[in-house]
Amino acid sequence: MNIEESLQAIRMLIDKEEYAQALREVDNLLEKNPKCDMAWYLKGNIFKKQEQWQQAINSYTQAISINPKNPATTMRRICIDILNFYDKTMYNP
Repeated sequence: MNIEESLQAIRMLIDKEEYAQALREVDNLLEKNPKCDMAWYLKGNIFKKQEQWQQAINSYTQAISINPKNPATTMRRICIDILNFYDKTMYNP
């Protein structure tokens, strides 16, 4: 299976919410191709779907360091915005 086929298989696992299997597959791909920015992006997506924000940000950052034009740039910013969100009315009844 080539890189594009592997990425597509990982996307399908994410769509089916099979995150543990998707993470195993992306880690296998990254072991062989550590400079595959789209694999890092998909790894970030897996973590984001599981609300593991710091791991998502770390994966997106890795993707960006390999390819600054990767869509991880936007996703990283979204994760940071979520973490920075604070609504004072929620804590003052």
